[in-house]
Amino acid sequence: MKGKSSLTLWLFVPVMVALFALSLVALPSLQRQKPQQPKGTPIYIPDEVKKVMLAGMASREPRLDIPFTITHNIFLPAQQGLHSVFFLKIKNADLGFHPMGQEQPERKEGSGAQETQSQTPSGPQLQASFNMFLMFNLLEGDSYKTVREVYVPCNLVEDASAINLEGEDYYTFGYPLLAGRYLLSVALTSLDLKKIGVQYYEFTLPDPTSFQETMETTPIFFIKSIERMDAPEMRTTLHREYFTYSVVKIVPNIERVFNVGENLDIFFFIFGAQPTAEQKFNIEINYEVKKDDEIAIRWVPQIYDNPLVSQPLPLKQTVIIKQGEEQRQETRDLPEGKYTLGIQIQDKVSGKTLTKTVDFEVK
Repeated sequence: MKGKSSLTLWLFVPVMVALFALSLVALPSLQRQKPQQPKGTPIYIPDEVKKVMLAGMASREPRLDIPFTITHNIFLPAQQGLHSVFFLKIKNADLGFHPMGQEQPERKEGSGAQETQSQTPSGPQLQASFNMFLMFNLLEGDSYKTVREVYVPCNLVEDASAINLEGEDYYTFGYPLLAGRYLLSVALTSLDLKKIGVQYYEFTLPDPTSFQETMETTPIFFIKSIERMDAPEMRTTLHREYFTYSVVKIVPNIERVFNVGENLDIFFFIFGAQPTAEQKFNIEINYEVKKDDEIAIRWVPQIYDNPLVSQPLPLKQTVIIKQGEEQRQETRDLPEGKYTLGIQIQDKVSGKTLTKTVDFEVK
């Protein structure tokens, strides 16, 4: 049985990867599109912002004029490197959302919140305009070397009915990077640069070519929805509650919590699998769900001819019902509880194997 996603992602993986390679070629030049640049060396980060970012670099001490946290990152294959996606958690009101057509309200001194943040939005759409600046630093022991500076203008528009200003949401951005150990500095600022929030985040990206004798996967995550875009994004962009990868838009299930009756839909890439002479892969994956040490679900093994996996797994279990001397099978939704998904991967070409587990919850 061929492993498939709800969008039959496996059918257009080669096209997706090719388009993403083209988008990477264009990215470096597009990072220079910062308004009011002086002549000479391009300035990606204004001096007053860079000084704040550098001041806390050694101690990793954040500045919280605009409060936010960097929770985690994932990565997926890209041309000559990895497409890294970073997740920020931000209170929506702290970004200055206001009804479209109205001027952005002034902020209170000493606070990242708007004066009007507790008021009910009066317009059908809300808008927030601010700056994001990124500084990627390659770590070498206790020292670091800045290898990328990026300016990201942010102009977010959201339906008022779909956003809770008092709530915290995940915001994401992606950037192509080579393997290495990094320190990322992120600054969120008001348009006038009077408010500057800064956070630091260390992460490591593996070298995809290093998996010769072993296999490994990218971080395994669950998705809520996935849809194909007309074209890949050609510049770094901040998104609320979703991210893009090549020509797909993905809404992840970050909390790994599912309603009764929903599917698990996993997404990951396998490093180290070997193709045949015809450049075809033959990968078998066995999936099972356990509650403590007891198996709750075991699916039919799935066969993949590509190391990029997007697989829906229905959370249905077969229960044997005994009535006297007779018994029958009944299919039921997996009940509420905390579970572990087991993933056993076997490369039929090289014989290499790998086992992964991911915890999740049904409510």
